[in-house]
Amino acid sequence: MEVWQILLLALVQGLTEFLPVSSSAHLILANRLFGWADQGLAMDVAVHVGSLLAVMGYFRRDLAAMVSGGPSPAFPEQSARSLALWLAVVTLPLVLCGVLFAELIGTHLRRIEVIGMASIVFGLVLWAADRWGRRSQNQVQSPAMISMGLAQALALIPGTSRSGITMSAGLAAGLDRQTASRFAFLMAIPALGAAGVYSAWDLWSSGQDPKLGEFALAMAASAVGAWACIDAFLRLVERLGMLPFVIYRVVLGAFLLVLAAT
Repeated sequence: MEVWQILLLALVQGLTEFLPVSSSAHLILANRLFGWADQGLAMDVAVHVGSLLAVMGYFRRDLAAMVSGGPSPAFPEQSARSLALWLAVVTLPLVLCGVLFAELIGTHLRRIEVIGMASIVFGLVLWAADRWGRRSQNQVQSPAMISMGLAQALALIPGTSRSGITMSAGLAAGLDRQTASRFAFLMAIPALGAAGVYSAWDLWSSGQDPKLGEFALAMAASAVGAWACIDAFLRLVERLGMLPFVIYRVVLGAFLLVLAAT
């Protein structure tokens, strides 16, 4: 792969991993527009590791508190160790569904028309949750965590957006935008970890030998894009709301459906 191609795909992955707009929709769009083949397993591993490092770095004080047993900076009224336990629990539906439906997802759902339709449908779900959710809670309690964990399994459908569907569930459960977003990003740590391990296993099983220079470049670009995205989103989400992302998703989904028909 060319250097500029690696940078573009890695930045797209990093920037869209944490926005509620679907990274898979953007990656397939880039590949379709430029006529590129699938980026391959090594690239998948690199960008997932980069995004994981970014979110772990951003929430490093919360992770340190989970080890020390202090309060979580993101959720001061909650025990960080209790939060860590909940993060493990709410990741189970994603992992279980990923194991059970891996073949279905990989062979039948990674189609451009599926991604386009999912972008539109789950974009409208995000709009409804933001429009009619009470947005009155600034601490995430067990009912909201459970609903966000169950919703996260739907992110296995390409085009859904892991961040988008978990934020939707949090907003529907009464969380405010900032709280729903922060917990959705914390949920990304075990989710990206699981995805990275799965992709790394596939890479090792395939016997491919990744080029270390390309791997490091993709990982770094993804990490930079992801960090910038997390920081900007959390600063602006209360003022922006979810409507701009909903409109963008609907337009993107419609464009992908047009591409699928041509």
